[in-house]
Amino acid sequence: MSTIQPFHLAFPVDDLEAARKFYGSTLGCEEGRSSDRWIDFNFFGHQLVAHLAPEECGHVATSEVDDHQVPAKHFGVVLTMQDWNVLADRLRNSGIKFVMEPQIRFKGKVGEQATMFFMDPAGNALEFKAFEDPAQLFAK
Repeated sequence: MSTIQPFHLAFPVDDLEAARKFYGSTLGCEEGRSSDRWIDFNFFGHQLVAHLAPEECGHVATSEVDDHQVPAKHFGVVLTMQDWNVLADRLRNSGIKFVMEPQIRFKGKVGEQATMFFMDPAGNALEFKAFEDPAQLFAK
């Protein structure tokens, strides 16, 4: 079995200092290289790059999932249940406004998962998930 390699995701922001505070302080992501146009973050072992591109920010379409309207374009990480709970508490304590409050979705069904959705300061949607049974990640 091979080890999963980190992914790389570049995304637009309209304020690098707000991105630095949100991804660095609020989410606890270590900052890597940066310039006056972009910042690298260690996003739970993956490489995120926030690019200053204000004209690309703020486009939000939604899709219905399990009776909730969720942002169609979003990214995030699947955490352990323990780490998910720690992050949910950290975000609640920081005053984050959730698009979908931390909760268990698909309860008692295939794919049961803890999930939460929220936006970064530039309007990019993030979803963090966790599974009591990790085999449910790709279950049909």
